[in-house]
Amino acid sequence: MPFPRTIGPGGVGRRVVGVGPARHAGDMTAETFVIVGASLAGGKAAETLREDGFDGRVVLVGAETEPPYERPPLSKGYLSGADDRSAAFLHEASWWAEHDIDWRPGTAAVGLDLQSRTLALHPADTLGYDRLLIATGSTPRTLEVPGADLDGVRYLRTLDQADALRRAFGRGEPVVVIGAGWIGLETAAAARGHGCPVTVVEMGTLPLQRVLGDEVATVYRDLHRAHGVDFRFGAGIGEFRGSGGAVQSVVLDDGSELAAGTVVVGVGVRPMTDLAQSAGLAVDNGIVTDARLRTSDPFVYACGDVASSFNPLLGRHLRVEHWANALGGGPAAARAMLGGTQEYAPLPYFFSDQYDLGMEYSGWVAPGEYDRVVFRGDPSVDAQAAPEFVAFWLREDRVLAGMNANVWDVNEDIQALVKAGLDGRPADPAKLADPSVPLPEVLA
Repeated sequence: MPFPRTIGPGGVGRRVVGVGPARHAGDMTAETFVIVGASLAGGKAAETLREDGFDGRVVLVGAETEPPYERPPLSKGYLSGADDRSAAFLHEASWWAEHDIDWRPGTAAVGLDLQSRTLALHPADTLGYDRLLIATGSTPRTLEVPGADLDGVRYLRTLDQADALRRAFGRGEPVVVIGAGWIGLETAAAARGHGCPVTVVEMGTLPLQRVLGDEVATVYRDLHRAHGVDFRFGAGIGEFRGSGGAVQSVVLDDGSELAAGTVVVGVGVRPMTDLAQSAGLAVDNGIVTDARLRTSDPFVYACGDVASSFNPLLGRHLRVEHWANALGGGPAAARAMLGGTQEYAPLPYFFSDQYDLGMEYSGWVAPGEYDRVVFRGDPSVDAQAAPEFVAFWLREDRVLAGMNANVWDVNEDIQALVKAGLDGRPADPAKLADPSVPLPEVLA
């Protein structure tokens, strides 16, 4: 089921014309810009370089053989069967050569020398660069338990992994999902849509507990239960058992055993910082950058999942793993590489589609940083229809984040309230909870 999206201003900035990098000042056609990571962020950066008039050499290095694509369809529309595979791609494969972008599929960056400004590639080649962008993203954390190498124990990060899961779900066999985060829950919803029996195993007491807190996490627990998902909370994994090299069951740490034709492991990701760390760039839960996405080396930039960037709006370094950050961060990094001075200060945004519940979330709240949640509308899950509500996370009556669930065309108003809260302006909780009061009128 498609859901409308209303994303507020991204604040990615504009190129400052006439300011070029140092090596060939005034002659940008002689320069080489290299992008490591043919991801959405990397692809958008390459696209923006050409759109903003860069005439030099652009090399886009990607470990995958697929052209740059968006990842949300992997756990949403494509995995559910609603969308075609082609819908994930940023452009057709021919587009990159047509725009004079040297896309290197199936190529890994294995060494970076900051002194000589060279990049070593595998299987072969060395590239010199004038400006380098690292957009290598993140990789799933793996489970190191007996049987983890059995066929049918799967992860979801790449398009070929989504292909394999979609085929597996089509068989209708029991699915066990390890981890009740966004990937785990979206995958569970897709598997139920294919008719698979689904069990979700989670160490915590609620799904999405660290992200949403108990108040809204309860909604997602009830939503999945209403669609037939069996949760096993407070449970760890002992081992995977199988026969003939294929998984057949999951054994929990209490000894109970769950039948499984497919296991989906979704226990988080880690940023792919190996290249940066070995080169000596500053790394702290991601490649550390300033507000213009510049790393500790003046000729190297980073964006997307892999970057821990200073966000002036929030006053902190933040590593954001969601689609909107790749979509906005790639162009922002490209413009910074071209000499732009605009800071990248987006309000974090993400969305999720599960069954007939679509949501958008704007803002940022770390665990323990809010003191109450105010609901506008009824978040109760009814077996006959998905809930419609807006939730606001508050601290001292200041809105820190908001989530609209099946309530549309309010996201820009929510972002405005969050920005007001960041500026210290409180909202009236009673007005927040009253659907008859327009959101622009709830500030105290």
